Amino acid sequence: MRAVVQHEFGPPEVLKVEEVDAPEPIPTEIQVRVHAAGVNPVDFKTRVGEGVAAVLGDPPLRLGWDVSGVVSEVGFGVTRFSVGDEVFGMPWFPRQAGAYAEFVTAPAREFAAKPERLSHTEAGALPLAGLTAWQLVVDTIRLEPGQRILIHGAAGGVGHLAVQVAKARGGVVIGTARADQASFLHGLGVDEVIDYRRTAFDEVVSDLDAVIDFPGAYGQRSLSVLRPGGILVSVPSGAHQDVLDLAAQTGRRAASFLVEPDQVGLAGLADLIATGKLEVEVARVFDLADVVAAHRLAESGPGRGKVVLQVNS
Repeated sequence: MRAVVQHEFGPPEVLKVEEVDAPEPIPTEIQVRVHAAGVNPVDFKTRVGEGVAAVLGDPPLRLGWDVSGVVSEVGFGVTRFSVGDEVFGMPWFPRQAGAYAEFVTAPAREFAAKPERLSHTEAGALPLAGLTAWQLVVDTIRLEPGQRILIHGAAGGVGHLAVQVAKARGGVVIGTARADQASFLHGLGVDEVIDYRRTAFDEVVSDLDAVIDFPGAYGQRSLSVLRPGGILVSVPSGAHQDVLDLAAQTGRRAASFLVEPDQVGLAGLADLIATGKLEVEVARVFDLADVVAAHRLAESGPGRGKVVLQVNS
Protein backbone atom coordinates (compact mmCIF):
# COMPACT_ATOMS: atom_id res chain seq x y z
CA MET A 1 0.00 0.00 0.00
CA ARG A 2 0.96 3.67 -0.33
CA ALA A 3 1.85 5.42 2.91
CA VAL A 4 3.60 8.63 3.92
CA VAL A 5 6.85 7.91 5.75
CA GLN A 6 9.48 10.25 7.18
CA HIS A 7 13.01 9.06 7.86
CA GLU A 8 14.14 12.21 9.67
CA PHE A 9 12.66 15.20 11.47
CA GLY A 10 12.48 18.37 9.45
CA PRO A 11 10.52 20.50 6.95
CA PRO A 12 7.58 19.20 4.88
CA GLU A 13 10.00 17.79 2.31
CA VAL A 14 10.95 14.94 4.70
CA LEU A 15 7.50 13.41 4.02
CA LYS A 16 7.77 10.72 1.33
CA VAL A 17 5.10 8.52 -0.23
CA GLU A 18 6.40 4.94 -0.19
CA GLU A 19 5.16 1.38 -0.69
CA VAL A 20 4.84 -0.49 2.61
CA ASP A 21 3.06 -3.63 3.79
CA ALA A 22 -0.61 -3.17 4.65
CA PRO A 23 -1.38 -3.81 8.34
CA GLU A 24 -3.54 -6.80 9.26
CA PRO A 25 -6.10 -6.63 12.07
CA ILE A 26 -5.60 -8.73 15.17
CA PRO A 27 -8.57 -9.80 17.34
CA THR A 28 -10.83 -6.84 18.34
CA GLU A 29 -9.39 -4.70 15.51
CA ILE A 30 -10.70 -3.60 12.14
CA GLN A 31 -8.81 -2.75 8.98
CA VAL A 32 -10.06 0.45 7.33
CA ARG A 33 -9.50 1.46 3.72
CA VAL A 34 -8.79 5.15 4.23
CA HIS A 35 -10.64 7.61 2.03
CA ALA A 36 -9.55 10.80 3.79
CA ALA A 37 -7.14 11.82 6.53
CA GLY A 38 -7.12 15.22 8.22
CA VAL A 39 -3.97 17.26 8.80
CA ASN A 40 -3.67 18.65 12.32
CA PRO A 41 -1.18 20.95 14.07
CA VAL A 42 0.13 18.00 16.08
CA ASP A 43 1.09 16.40 12.75
CA PHE A 44 3.44 19.12 11.60
CA LYS A 45 4.75 19.72 15.11
CA THR A 46 5.61 16.03 15.40
CA ARG A 47 7.17 16.11 11.93
CA VAL A 48 9.84 18.52 13.20
CA GLY A 49 10.48 16.60 16.43
CA GLU A 50 7.98 18.33 18.72
CA GLY A 51 4.31 17.46 19.29
CA VAL A 52 4.16 13.81 20.32
CA ALA A 53 7.56 12.92 18.85
CA ALA A 54 8.74 11.89 22.32
CA VAL A 55 5.97 9.27 22.37
CA LEU A 56 6.64 7.97 18.87
CA GLY A 57 10.42 7.92 19.16
CA ASP A 58 12.98 8.49 16.45
CA PRO A 59 12.15 8.16 12.73
CA PRO A 60 11.23 6.39 10.60
CA LEU A 61 7.65 7.17 11.57
CA ARG A 62 4.27 7.72 9.97
CA LEU A 63 1.99 10.63 10.77
CA GLY A 64 -1.76 11.09 10.86
CA TRP A 65 -4.60 10.24 13.26
CA ASP A 66 -7.77 11.41 11.49
CA VAL A 67 -9.43 8.60 9.56
CA SER A 68 -12.57 8.34 7.46
CA GLY A 69 -13.01 5.24 5.34
CA VAL A 70 -14.63 1.86 4.80
CA VAL A 71 -14.11 -1.29 6.85
CA SER A 72 -12.16 -3.72 4.68
CA GLU A 73 -11.52 -6.52 7.17
CA VAL A 74 -12.60 -7.37 10.73
CA GLY A 75 -10.63 -9.23 13.36
CA PHE A 76 -11.94 -11.98 15.59
CA GLY A 77 -14.44 -10.80 18.20
CA VAL A 78 -15.52 -7.59 16.46
CA THR A 79 -19.30 -7.15 16.60
CA ARG A 80 -19.80 -3.41 16.07
CA PHE A 81 -18.81 -3.29 12.39
CA SER A 82 -18.88 -5.40 9.27
CA VAL A 83 -16.93 -5.23 6.02
CA GLY A 84 -18.32 -2.37 3.94
CA ASP A 85 -19.35 -0.14 6.86
CA GLU A 86 -18.35 3.52 6.63
CA VAL A 87 -16.50 4.65 9.76
CA PHE A 88 -14.50 7.55 11.16
CA GLY A 89 -12.22 7.85 14.14
CA MET A 90 -8.98 8.95 15.77
CA PRO A 91 -7.19 5.67 16.48
CA TRP A 92 -4.24 5.14 18.80
CA PHE A 93 -3.49 8.79 19.65
CA PRO A 94 -0.89 9.70 20.87
CA ARG A 95 0.68 6.44 19.72
CA GLN A 96 1.34 5.97 16.02
CA ALA A 97 -1.71 5.37 13.82
CA GLY A 98 -0.23 6.13 10.40
CA ALA A 99 -3.42 7.59 8.94
CA TYR A 100 -1.60 9.04 5.92
CA ALA A 101 -1.92 5.65 4.24
CA GLU A 102 -4.26 3.52 2.17
CA PHE A 103 -5.09 1.23 5.12
CA VAL A 104 -5.00 1.46 8.91
CA THR A 105 -5.83 -1.03 11.65
CA ALA A 106 -6.98 -0.20 15.16
CA PRO A 107 -9.39 -1.38 17.87
CA ALA A 108 -12.96 -1.31 16.59
CA ARG A 109 -14.08 0.72 19.58
CA GLU A 110 -11.89 3.64 18.56
CA PHE A 111 -14.21 4.19 15.57
CA ALA A 112 -17.84 5.16 15.07
CA ALA A 113 -20.24 5.01 12.14
CA LYS A 114 -19.56 7.88 9.74
CA PRO A 115 -22.41 10.42 9.83
CA GLU A 116 -24.50 10.05 6.68
CA ARG A 117 -24.63 13.82 6.20
CA LEU A 118 -20.84 14.03 5.86
CA SER A 119 -18.67 13.13 2.91
CA HIS A 120 -15.52 11.16 3.64
CA THR A 121 -13.56 14.39 3.16
CA GLU A 122 -15.61 16.19 5.82
CA ALA A 123 -15.55 13.18 8.14
CA GLY A 124 -11.78 12.92 7.69
CA ALA A 125 -11.46 16.49 8.97
CA LEU A 126 -13.50 15.83 12.09
CA PRO A 127 -12.14 13.20 14.55
CA LEU A 128 -9.10 14.78 16.27
CA ALA A 129 -10.39 18.35 16.12
CA GLY A 130 -13.94 17.31 16.94
CA LEU A 131 -12.97 15.13 19.88
CA THR A 132 -10.74 17.92 21.17
CA ALA A 133 -13.70 20.30 21.05
CA TRP A 134 -16.08 17.77 22.63
CA GLN A 135 -13.75 16.71 25.44
CA LEU A 136 -12.89 20.33 26.24
CA VAL A 137 -16.43 21.70 26.31
CA VAL A 138 -18.41 18.68 27.53
CA ASP A 139 -16.00 16.69 29.69
CA THR A 140 -13.44 19.20 30.99
CA ILE A 141 -15.33 22.50 31.27
CA ARG A 142 -18.76 20.83 31.60
CA LEU A 143 -20.39 23.89 30.08
CA GLU A 144 -23.93 24.54 31.26
CA PRO A 145 -26.71 26.49 29.48
CA GLY A 146 -26.24 30.23 29.86
CA GLN A 147 -22.59 30.06 30.87
CA ARG A 148 -20.21 32.42 29.08
CA ILE A 149 -17.13 31.03 27.33
CA LEU A 150 -14.31 32.77 25.47
CA ILE A 151 -12.61 30.76 22.71
CA HIS A 152 -9.28 32.05 21.42
CA GLY A 153 -8.68 31.02 17.80
CA ALA A 154 -12.40 30.51 17.25
CA ALA A 155 -12.24 30.19 13.45
CA GLY A 156 -9.50 27.55 13.37
CA GLY A 157 -9.74 23.85 12.68
CA VAL A 158 -10.60 23.03 16.30
CA GLY A 159 -11.96 26.41 17.28
CA HIS A 160 -14.87 26.43 14.82
CA LEU A 161 -15.97 23.04 16.16
CA ALA A 162 -15.60 24.07 19.81
CA VAL A 163 -17.81 27.08 19.06
CA GLN A 164 -20.57 24.82 17.75
CA VAL A 165 -20.32 22.30 20.58
CA ALA A 166 -20.53 25.17 23.08
CA LYS A 167 -23.59 26.63 21.32
CA ALA A 168 -25.23 23.19 21.24
CA ARG A 169 -24.73 23.08 25.03
CA GLY A 170 -26.54 26.42 25.36
CA GLY A 171 -23.44 28.51 26.05
CA VAL A 172 -22.92 32.19 25.33
CA VAL A 173 -19.86 32.15 23.06
CA ILE A 174 -17.29 34.91 22.56
CA GLY A 175 -14.54 34.27 20.04
CA THR A 176 -11.29 35.97 19.11
CA ALA A 177 -10.43 35.96 15.42
CA ARG A 178 -9.48 38.20 12.53
CA ALA A 179 -12.10 40.71 11.45
CA ASP A 180 -12.57 38.97 8.10
CA GLN A 181 -13.65 35.80 9.91
CA ALA A 182 -16.44 37.51 11.86
CA SER A 183 -19.26 36.71 9.44
CA PHE A 184 -18.22 33.04 9.34
CA LEU A 185 -18.25 32.86 13.13
CA HIS A 186 -21.55 34.67 13.48
CA GLY A 187 -22.95 32.12 11.05
CA LEU A 188 -21.87 29.39 13.45
CA GLY A 189 -23.70 31.12 16.29
CA VAL A 190 -20.90 33.07 17.99
CA ASP A 191 -22.50 35.81 20.07
CA GLU A 192 -19.53 38.21 19.98
CA VAL A 193 -16.39 38.29 17.84
CA ILE A 194 -13.33 40.20 19.05
CA ASP A 195 -10.74 41.21 16.45
CA TYR A 196 -7.60 40.30 18.38
CA ARG A 197 -5.45 42.50 16.16
CA ARG A 198 -7.35 45.66 17.11
CA THR A 199 -8.91 44.99 20.50
CA ALA A 200 -7.42 43.64 23.72
CA PHE A 201 -9.94 41.02 24.83
CA ASP A 202 -9.16 41.59 28.52
CA GLU A 203 -10.33 45.18 28.17
CA VAL A 204 -13.80 44.30 26.85
CA VAL A 205 -14.86 41.06 28.60
CA SER A 206 -14.91 39.92 32.21
CA ASP A 207 -16.60 37.56 34.66
CA LEU A 208 -16.50 34.62 32.26
CA ASP A 209 -17.16 31.01 33.22
CA ALA A 210 -14.52 29.49 30.93
CA VAL A 211 -11.75 30.25 28.46
CA ILE A 212 -10.17 27.91 25.90
CA ASP A 213 -6.76 29.08 24.72
CA PHE A 214 -6.06 27.32 21.43
CA PRO A 215 -3.03 29.48 20.46
CA GLY A 216 -1.57 28.93 23.93
CA ALA A 217 -0.48 32.55 24.17
CA TYR A 218 -3.01 34.13 26.53
CA GLY A 219 -2.64 32.31 29.84
CA GLN A 220 -2.36 35.01 32.51
CA ARG A 221 -4.50 37.51 30.60
CA SER A 222 -7.23 34.89 30.24
CA LEU A 223 -7.24 34.22 33.97
CA SER A 224 -7.97 37.89 34.54
CA VAL A 225 -11.30 37.70 32.67
CA LEU A 226 -12.60 34.67 34.58
CA ARG A 227 -15.01 34.81 37.49
CA PRO A 228 -13.85 33.16 40.73
CA GLY A 229 -14.09 29.43 40.16
CA GLY A 230 -13.94 29.84 36.38
CA ILE A 231 -11.67 27.60 34.33
CA LEU A 232 -8.95 28.23 31.73
CA VAL A 233 -7.87 25.31 29.54
CA SER A 234 -4.61 25.70 27.61
CA VAL A 235 -4.47 23.33 24.67
CA PRO A 236 -1.28 23.18 22.59
CA SER A 237 1.41 22.67 25.22
CA GLY A 238 -0.55 22.84 28.45
CA ALA A 239 -0.77 25.48 31.13
CA HIS A 240 2.58 26.89 32.25
CA GLN A 241 3.45 26.63 35.93
CA ASP A 242 3.14 30.40 36.43
CA VAL A 243 -0.44 30.21 35.12
CA LEU A 244 -1.26 27.28 37.38
CA ASP A 245 0.19 29.15 40.36
CA LEU A 246 -1.70 32.36 39.57
CA ALA A 247 -4.95 30.45 39.12
CA ALA A 248 -4.56 28.86 42.54
CA GLN A 249 -3.74 32.21 44.13
CA THR A 250 -6.76 33.98 42.62
CA GLY A 251 -9.42 31.31 43.09
CA ARG A 252 -9.58 30.34 39.43
CA ARG A 253 -8.81 27.02 37.79
CA ALA A 254 -6.30 26.25 35.05
CA ALA A 255 -5.85 22.94 33.28
CA SER A 256 -3.78 21.30 30.59
CA PHE A 257 -5.43 19.05 28.04
CA LEU A 258 -4.65 16.36 25.49
CA VAL A 259 -7.28 14.61 23.41
CA GLU A 260 -7.69 10.83 23.55
CA PRO A 261 -9.64 8.20 21.56
CA ASP A 262 -13.28 8.27 22.62
CA GLN A 263 -16.17 6.41 20.95
CA VAL A 264 -18.68 8.21 23.20
CA GLY A 265 -17.38 11.56 22.00
CA LEU A 266 -17.50 10.40 18.37
CA ALA A 267 -21.13 9.37 18.85
CA GLY A 268 -21.88 12.75 20.42
CA LEU A 269 -20.35 14.55 17.46
CA ALA A 270 -22.31 12.34 15.06
CA ASP A 271 -25.55 13.24 16.88
CA LEU A 272 -24.77 16.96 16.51
CA ILE A 273 -24.09 16.41 12.80
CA ALA A 274 -27.36 14.50 12.37
CA THR A 275 -29.39 17.26 14.03
CA GLY A 276 -27.74 20.05 12.02
CA LYS A 277 -25.98 21.56 15.04
CA LEU A 278 -22.44 20.93 13.78
CA GLU A 279 -20.86 21.73 10.43
CA VAL A 280 -17.31 20.83 9.39
CA GLU A 281 -15.28 23.43 7.53
CA VAL A 282 -12.73 22.06 5.07
CA ALA A 283 -10.14 24.59 3.94
CA ARG A 284 -8.60 22.56 1.11
CA VAL A 285 -8.19 18.98 -0.09
CA PHE A 286 -4.89 17.53 -1.35
CA ASP A 287 -4.09 14.16 -2.89
CA LEU A 288 -1.91 11.92 -0.72
CA ALA A 289 0.92 12.47 -3.20
CA ASP A 290 0.77 16.19 -2.43
CA VAL A 291 1.31 15.77 1.30
CA VAL A 292 4.24 18.22 1.26
CA ALA A 293 2.01 21.01 -0.09
CA ALA A 294 -0.72 20.07 2.39
CA HIS A 295 1.68 20.46 5.31
CA ARG A 296 2.97 23.76 3.98
CA LEU A 297 -0.56 25.18 3.86
CA ALA A 298 -1.63 23.76 7.23
CA GLU A 299 1.52 25.11 8.86
CA SER A 300 1.31 28.56 7.27
CA GLY A 301 -0.66 30.20 10.04
CA PRO A 302 -4.15 30.83 11.43
CA GLY A 303 -6.82 29.88 8.94
CA ARG A 304 -10.36 28.71 8.60
CA GLY A 305 -11.18 25.03 8.77
CA LYS A 306 -9.08 21.94 8.13
CA VAL A 307 -6.68 20.70 5.46
CA VAL A 308 -7.50 17.15 4.35
CA LEU A 309 -5.62 14.47 2.40
CA GLN A 310 -7.63 12.42 -0.08
CA VAL A 311 -6.24 8.89 -0.01
CA ASN A 312 -8.66 6.53 -1.79
CA SER A 313 -11.56 7.81 -3.86
